[in-house]
Amino acid sequence: MLKNTVITIGRQFGSGGREIGRALAQQLDVPFYDRDLIAMASEKSGVHGALLEEVDEKAANAFLQYFGATSFAAGSRISLPTELSINDKLFFAQADVIKSVAEKGACVIVGRCADYILRERGNCINVFIHAQLGERVKRVAELYDIDIAEAKSTIIKTDKRRASYYSYYTSKDWSDVTSYDIAVNSLKLGVKGCVDIIKRAAQMQEPGEADEES
Repeated sequence: MLKNTVITIGRQFGSGGREIGRALAQQLDVPFYDRDLIAMASEKSGVHGALLEEVDEKAANAFLQYFGATSFAAGSRISLPTELSINDKLFFAQADVIKSVAEKGACVIVGRCADYILRERGNCINVFIHAQLGERVKRVAELYDIDIAEAKSTIIKTDKRRASYYSYYTSKDWSDVTSYDIAVNSLKLGVKGCVDIIKRAAQMQEPGEADEES
């Protein structure tokens, strides 16, 4: 079991990033955070959860007129104008929640710029899950029982939205592998293969863990 390492997971739509993250957390016996971050942010911000669900991982055009994409700094607090959009309120509330859960110890966090929000922490393993578009299209079509054309359109739109969200709040390229410690092809390695690689990397970061698992 990990004690301090926080694993953040960025993922292309249809790559199985959420499934891999959940399986990883179960194997490591650590908390797993994904959409439940919305409920935690709702409680913190006082904004109704249903509203936050609608804007999860979506950027708002109003943000830049107040700050600029590089104004958010992990660990810092700034005074927010009351005119901030729901999108931006969610981002800042989730950022506080992400920093809070990371302070408590080892965990797995999916999406929501967690790698950037925690960038000043030395105990993070930042992972990007990807796979070939054609394979993701087949997976999404089967998973959601939709045709190939709709699956491809959904993937392209979702990836574009996630990339825009990430770039908007970090000024970085979502798909640039240099932003991550590990990039794995999920449909080539499978869920188990991805989990094994990430798990091993996390254990190597914590003194004594790798030796205990050998």
